[in-house]
Amino acid sequence: MIKLTRLKSGDHDFVLNADLIETIEETPDTVISLTSGKKIIVEESMDEVVRRVMDYRRALMRNLR
Repeated sequence: MIKLTRLKSGDHDFVLNADLIETIEETPDTVISLTSGKKIIVEESMDEVVRRVMDYRRALMRNLR
């Protein structure tokens, strides 16, 4: 799970299941497409979303050891 902020929602954070992400695009807003077909526009850059997903997956791998 990663914490993100919806675009133009102020400080309204939400948590997204990173396993549901299909694609991430910058158009110039960051658009996350989910496996369900839903699209979410977030304030974070594409690189920041990717970094958070990688950090999340590393944390999972550390817990499996």
